[in-house]
Amino acid sequence: MSTPRYRGRFAPTPSGPLHFGSLVAALGSWLDARHHGGQWLLRIEDIDPPRERPGAARAQLQALAAFGLQADEPVRFQRHRHAAYDAALDRLRQRDMLFPCRCSRSDLAATHGIHRACVARPSAPHPAWRLRIADGEIAFRDRRLGDIREDTGRTVGDVVLRRSDGLYAYQLAVVVDDAAQGITDVVRGADLLDSTARQIAVQRALGLPTPRYLHLPLALGPDGEKLSKSLAACPVDVDQPVATLSAAWRFLLPDLPVPVENALPAWLDRAAERYRPQALRTADAVPAAAD
Repeated sequence: MSTPRYRGRFAPTPSGPLHFGSLVAALGSWLDARHHGGQWLLRIEDIDPPRERPGAARAQLQALAAFGLQADEPVRFQRHRHAAYDAALDRLRQRDMLFPCRCSRSDLAATHGIHRACVARPSAPHPAWRLRIADGEIAFRDRRLGDIREDTGRTVGDVVLRRSDGLYAYQLAVVVDDAAQGITDVVRGADLLDSTARQIAVQRALGLPTPRYLHLPLALGPDGEKLSKSLAACPVDVDQPVATLSAAWRFLLPDLPVPVENALPAWLDRAAERYRPQALRTADAVPAAAD
């Protein structure tokens, strides 16, 4: 059986402008796809309106275009994918793997938010829908961090796939869309590492393939917070794309020489030639420009 051709993606949430941390994730996923002779896709994860900022998706796509990071297929928007998510939930209901839950956060405070059994709340009007998580470890290999094991039932519990407000959960949408787009390799920030075991559980429940994973080091603000949560998270400078991409390269691959080409297409070509996954930074850090 032949190995499917590499297909990667960058999938931002439109909660604000593209900042340095998100550019690092975009460039890292693009480089890995090009290094493997694969395709690179873009998906806007716009299924959570309370978190979204008007115009953010358009601004993110314009910024990526300014950096020459063009998708190989049309951009996909999750807001158009509700029918696919409903179909996935129906499959899980038919297999008796999905159940309604009216537990509130305060109900689960005693178990630190870990759901293993429902608290009786007959007055709660709308349930969330959770996936039953079996006991036992989920193991996977991260291409940068090595072997990871997590007993998801003990650390997370039963996973919410549709929230009580009717919105689809990230863990469902990302799994359904990765499978629909034939994603073979997920390259993203290490802040999403703790979601991976949950997503593998959803993949297995739906009978979907599990991609390879590579979690990139995080760019931190001077306060030690992930850059997207830090006051240092300013929009990236799209007027100097080569200089900005070079800063992202130095963060991701500090031991490899930065491409010296001044023209953006030539810089990207040389970056794809020089990129080596084994040279990725080993730990989260404050970018040099933020020192």
